[in-house]
Amino acid sequence: MWDSDDVNRALKRIAHQVLESNRGPDGLVLLGIRTRGVPLAQRLGELIADAEGGEVPVGELDITMYRDDLRSNPTRAVGPTRIPVPLDGKTVVLVDDVLFSGRTIAAAMDALKDLGRPRAVRLAVLIDRGHRDLPIQADHVGKDLPTSSAEHVRVALAEIDGEDLVTLSQSKEA
Repeated sequence: MWDSDDVNRALKRIAHQVLESNRGPDGLVLLGIRTRGVPLAQRLGELIADAEGGEVPVGELDITMYRDDLRSNPTRAVGPTRIPVPLDGKTVVLVDDVLFSGRTIAAAMDALKDLGRPRAVRLAVLIDRGHRDLPIQADHVGKDLPTSSAEHVRVALAEIDGEDLVTLSQSKEA
């Protein structure tokens, strides 16, 4: 469905949207939600630095312990949360690969409460597939991809999977 060129084009568009909405890179912090949000945030940071000539702090956010399904699915790998600068007064852009129900983003916002008090929180996602359970909307979207609940969106990234690819398939439960 989407190859490396499509992913890169979408990330460039998101980087410029983030810069425009923030009126430049000052005060920005990018936090990638583990797992695939982390390399996406790193790429966005590089694109913003290339466009503006300055570095934007990029960190990692593990939301495992904030998920609302932890009781029903307690066995999970917990990765590091790395916050590069204090978040107080900053504009934090949460970065993730796919926005679906909104529950991951709700958990990320709960995690942020323990890490500081940002001035604003924005959301950038590569794919928005719809089907929200919670009233959460992305500020910056690479592609709106309407799906049925019987479909599965898979994002592969070179840093983790060896290639950039977005595919849509039928869920196994369907």
